[in-house]
Amino acid sequence: MNLQMSLSPRVRKSPYFDATVADGVAAMTSYNHMMLPTSYGDPHGEYWRLINGVSMWDVAAQRQIEVAGPDAAELVRILCPRDLYRLKSGAGWYVPVCDHRGVIINDPIVLKHADDRYWFSIADADLLWWVRAVAAERGLTDVGVFEAQAAPLAVQGPKAGAVVAALLGDWVAGIKHFHFAPAHAGDIPILVARSGWSKQSGFELYLLDATKGWALWQAVKEAGAPYGIGPGTPNPVERVESGLLSWGGDTDDETNPFEVRMERYVDLHAPDDVIGMAALRRIHADGPRRRQLGIFVDHPEPFGAMCDTSRIEHQEDVTGKVTAHAYSPRLQRNIGLALVPSSLNAGDVVTVHLARGEPVEGELTELPFAIPEVNLDSVTEVA
Repeated sequence: MNLQMSLSPRVRKSPYFDATVADGVAAMTSYNHMMLPTSYGDPHGEYWRLINGVSMWDVAAQRQIEVAGPDAAELVRILCPRDLYRLKSGAGWYVPVCDHRGVIINDPIVLKHADDRYWFSIADADLLWWVRAVAAERGLTDVGVFEAQAAPLAVQGPKAGAVVAALLGDWVAGIKHFHFAPAHAGDIPILVARSGWSKQSGFELYLLDATKGWALWQAVKEAGAPYGIGPGTPNPVERVESGLLSWGGDTDDETNPFEVRMERYVDLHAPDDVIGMAALRRIHADGPRRRQLGIFVDHPEPFGAMCDTSRIEHQEDVTGKVTAHAYSPRLQRNIGLALVPSSLNAGDVVTVHLARGEPVEGELTELPFAIPEVNLDSVTEVA
């Protein structure tokens, strides 16, 4: 079945769109009202390039909400249940932005440019309107809230550092994890950050001139050619193996940070006026109802990466759901991410009602999955 994506002015192209088309992008989705590549038609090559080499991704749909002005620090503090007074300029922190119920409504990286200027590097949700509404309700009028003209291009994989050094210079090796710095790739203005949605190490290049998307894409390709760089996307298999959270996929309208292993990103001593803080303290005191674990799915055939939600039963009770599952080439097993009652633990055996097919057995496990060294000659691939 071939499906086409109907475009409209509400779904924008990224500055790298023409370059991704030229390099054979095969599938896209809509993310933050933008087109986000999801496949170049070679899932095996794209996976192993990320694991063993280096991959480049158009992630311009990872939008930047800028908060700037004299009231910026106060507004950002109210929005985030972390002690942001400790965040230094040139650094970023992972943050669960919560509503008044303590429910996660986004999980951005907060990048601090200066005491009066911040970016929220957001997941797929309209956080812009929430930030503007909170500013108005709290009477913080001396602040601007808008979408920054910045388009990230990710360079991920164990050889990513060598590629970015070839592009920008050896000095980038000194950038700490979740820190960033201004730079130029030739005449192209960017910010370079040591970050990215994989556990394979890498950088994100924030393009600051949307007219130079093609030029930056080609410059990265040229710098990466000696290292075998190729196009890819945020990888659905590697992210399950690594236990990386996908907001809106692994979360629902009741998920709080304690349920999805984000407790270390919540400072319960934060001031009372931080949105959601009262609820977060109550949830912490009572204990969360659910928890996120990994799951081994005993399916007779390897299956490709799927995002269908599957029901989980334990002792004939519907107790949870698998929010994402995939076949792991390195583990040689079908694996997934599960949101289950807190009473369940690693090692418990459950029944998984897959969205497609008959019920199968599953075993819960801790996250992230323990990935062994793999003999590539023995690897089973799956479309």
